[in-house]
Amino acid sequence: MIKTFNIKPISTQKANALQEKIDSKTKPLGALGRLETLALQIGCVQNTLSPTLEKPMIVIFAGDHGITAENVSPYPQAVTYQMVLNFLAGGAAINVFAKHNQMSIKIVDAGVNDEFAAHPQLIQAKIGFGTKNFLCEAAMTEQECQQAIQKGAEIVAQIHAHGCNTIGFGEMGIGNTSSAAVLMHLLTDIPLENCVGSGTGLDKSGIQHKFNVLKKAIAQRNISKAPLTVLSTFGGFEIAMMVGAYLQAAELEMLICVDGFIATAALLVAIKLYPDLLDYCIFTHQSQEKGHQLMLNALTAQPLCNLEMRLGEGTGIAVTFPIILAAVNFLNEMASFESAGVSSIENGGV
Repeated sequence: MIKTFNIKPISTQKANALQEKIDSKTKPLGALGRLETLALQIGCVQNTLSPTLEKPMIVIFAGDHGITAENVSPYPQAVTYQMVLNFLAGGAAINVFAKHNQMSIKIVDAGVNDEFAAHPQLIQAKIGFGTKNFLCEAAMTEQECQQAIQKGAEIVAQIHAHGCNTIGFGEMGIGNTSSAAVLMHLLTDIPLENCVGSGTGLDKSGIQHKFNVLKKAIAQRNISKAPLTVLSTFGGFEIAMMVGAYLQAAELEMLICVDGFIATAALLVAIKLYPDLLDYCIFTHQSQEKGHQLMLNALTAQPLCNLEMRLGEGTGIAVTFPIILAAVNFLNEMASFESAGVSSIENGGV
């Protein structure tokens, strides 16, 4: 039985008071632009006039994909395992960016096709040794999909219990842009050719081959577009686990930072199940991966920036976290016209 979640719309109880507090700062109205919008959203998520970002964390879910047998990625499947070892050793981009911005990291083995030794930053949550090849059969069973969603929720609940109220999700899995492209296509009705990109660096002919494989797989599976059916048929263990993580974070009224293409595809599944989840989310950046902008448009989401990144791992979250922190800090620390003794516009001042 699939776990159910109790996700409420974010509170607007303090929205007017938050806006008044924002407008009273020593600046022209609206002069801090989207930082003001962010401050209002974060205050509403936390239902307070003085929000805080407590123990911010990025959770990286890793899993392998059977579809890699069809040469949809220029990298071999073994790179998933190797990159997880790199995360654990502190050598990846996400390690550098998260450390610089004082964010913690946890890495989850959701379904890597290898075994890992115990490590303080590693959460052992393996559903299987990679998904099946969805060109030939469903990527996972319904039971495996539900198990992954449940495990993702449990992981977030444990992190929250240790005082974290701000969380983001990254991923690692060779072949997972193929899964994400199919999820995007089936759940938004955007043409498949607009969803399929270069992933980890396919050239033009490689992208065409990838498109042909995915088109054939969709035709052969011939499933309904129910979100969980789409997820179990074409998703990855790390994507399904991320779905549960998003939903649990929203139930716990955490602030959710959304990364790039694969992370947004997982979010798309979760939002199809619980639309109120969207209001808890900050979209940190627009990935350079083809399709991400269209997926963001489908969610009416406005990312904080576009740095032409397409790495995954949660790197977009870590890089843009100072912007989110700036929104909270100006709300809490910037002087008001009254406290600073500065004349407001009504009194002929700023």
